[in-house]
Amino acid sequence: MAVAKRAPTPPSPASGGGVKSGLRERKKQKTRESIQRTALRLFVKQGYEETTIEQIAAAAEISPSTFFNYFPTKEDVVLFDAYDPVAIRMFLERPKDEPLNVVVRRVLGELAEVFQRDEDLILARGRLFLEVPELRARLWEETERTLVIINQILAERTGRRPDDFELRVTARLVTAAIMEATLEWLRSNGRHDLVELSNRALDVVDSGAQLSRLGSAKVRTRRRS
Repeated sequence: MAVAKRAPTPPSPASGGGVKSGLRERKKQKTRESIQRTALRLFVKQGYEETTIEQIAAAAEISPSTFFNYFPTKEDVVLFDAYDPVAIRMFLERPKDEPLNVVVRRVLGELAEVFQRDEDLILARGRLFLEVPELRARLWEETERTLVIINQILAERTGRRPDDFELRVTARLVTAAIMEATLEWLRSNGRHDLVELSNRALDVVDSGAQLSRLGSAKVRTRRRS
C-alpha cells in the first residue's frame, strides 16, 4: 500500500490550477504503474535479485535517474499499490446511507474486473512478497499502512474520529480478513477467486469471528477421532 493520506477532494473545473495539478498527478500515477508493470515482467522472467534498476529503466524506456524520481529503491517498485487510490475513490463515492458491510463488498465487486485483468501481475507481486526476504520483512510495515488507510476512510465515511476505539478495532479486523484472503489466493496460485475469498473472510468478520463455534467444532473433531 502507498503511504496513507486522506483522499483528496476532486478539483473544481473552475480552478485551473487544480485541474492542471490533477492532470500531473494522473500522469505520474500512470508512469509509476508502467514502470512497475515492466519491473514485474522482468522479475518473473529473470528473477528479482538478477534484475537491476538499469535493466528496468531500459525496458521502461526511461533513465535510471527517472526511475529514482518515482521509486527510491527496487523494493519500492514492488511495494507500490496502484489499486489503493481506485479503491478509496470507490469507497467514498458510495451512497452515504449504505451500510458499511455492503459498501466494502460492493467496492470489492467493482474491483473484480480489474483484478481479473491484472491477475498475472498481481500474482507475481504477491509471490515476491512471500519469496524475497527483504520484501517479506517489509510486509508487516505495508500491512500497517493498509490499516491506516482503512481506518481513515472508515472515519471519513462514518464521521467518527480516526482514534475511535471501535473504529480502530473494525479497521484491523477488515485489514486482517482481506490479508488472509489474499494469502489464501496466493497459496492457490490464483485458482480461487480473490473477491469470493475476500467476501468469505468478511463473512467471518460480520459474524463476530464465531469464537465459540470454532471451539465447539474443535471439540467435536476430537470426539470423532
